[in-house]
Amino acid sequence: MTDALVSFAWIAGAGLLAPVLAFLTGKRVPAVVFLLILGLVIGPFGFELATDGEAVDLLRELGLGFLFLLAGMEINPAMLKSRQGGHALLTWAMCLVLSFGAAMLLTSGDIGVSIVLGIALTSTALGTLMPILKQNGLSGTRVGDSVMIHGAIGELAPVIAMAILLSARTTWASAAVLAAFFVVAIVVALLPRTVRTLTPWIGWAIRDGAGSTNQTVIRSVVLMLAVLMAVAAVFDLDVVLGAFATGIILHQIVPEAYRPGLEEQMETIGYGVFIPVFFVTSGMAIDTGVITDKTWFVLAIVPTIFIARGMPIFLRELWTNTGSGLTGWREKFEMSLYSATGLPIIVAVTGVATSSGIIGQDEASLLVAGGALTVLIFPLLAPVIGPKREQPAAQEAPEAR
Repeated sequence: MTDALVSFAWIAGAGLLAPVLAFLTGKRVPAVVFLLILGLVIGPFGFELATDGEAVDLLRELGLGFLFLLAGMEINPAMLKSRQGGHALLTWAMCLVLSFGAAMLLTSGDIGVSIVLGIALTSTALGTLMPILKQNGLSGTRVGDSVMIHGAIGELAPVIAMAILLSARTTWASAAVLAAFFVVAIVVALLPRTVRTLTPWIGWAIRDGAGSTNQTVIRSVVLMLAVLMAVAAVFDLDVVLGAFATGIILHQIVPEAYRPGLEEQMETIGYGVFIPVFFVTSGMAIDTGVITDKTWFVLAIVPTIFIARGMPIFLRELWTNTGSGLTGWREKFEMSLYSATGLPIIVAVTGVATSSGIIGQDEASLLVAGGALTVLIFPLLAPVIGPKREQPAAQEAPEAR
């Protein structure tokens, strides 16, 4: 455990230093970008101060889980059922078809690589964008709500596509396994209410220990997250699916009056401990040698992602009444830039693709580096292009925590 503890110490140091560096830039550069850069510096392709191992990998998976748990908690299923949600799903499907077709041309008909690129290029980093939207005062605005809808589709749809298209099973077998997972998720969602009905004393005990050292409510959430991530792993699905499902379930079963407090507690655990580990270790996996040799390729990924994901969203907003309520091309372009920001799904897709031998580690490093650049560039450009607006004082609260 010595190597693991030393590595974790360096990772924790990077996690603390990143927001300090972001503060020095006036928060123009998101802290997540510095987490990736510092991970690259301390990782095996940098100064070799920290290494991966089973213990660090577990913390990384938990960080990924908490990131998508918090993203799922922000999603209101009613929004996805709305007219705008339907348009967002159709737009994502168009993005996938266009990206897959372009990748087929570029790879001379390599179906496996084309599927990987098609899924990776059409994702949206909703979990990464949430603190940025709060910082920019967009939570609850038309732009913020539109990004949330496209972000929900841009995270959930790629995960499902990844489970079906990148699985070693046949398509029908993958669909059956996915259906079985959703059945388990429904059972987990109904379980708290069933337990309260059959054995009310358990509910009393959980409420009694909620504010004490027992923290029973938080432990219940962690148990739900652990169960659904474990079920996803057993079914050979990506754990992102289990985490995202947990967040959506919590949004549904937790009363609205208690939801902000629970979200704040989960943010404290997630952003305080686990989520920084995920981003730092993602930076540690980037091969600097490959990036140096193919810098042009990494830079080309950024406009490619916008063309594949952001441009279709922008054009549909211009030419179609999607129900978003956005007015003027500036708001629509701003929203499309945020929606084209991608990283966690790119990391997840490339991880699955490399483990199954579809792409190599070099290609994965290039895609992750390109995704990291979108997190740096698109959220910086979006407020500049968008209409001028005053930032509400209330939006400062999440950053102060």
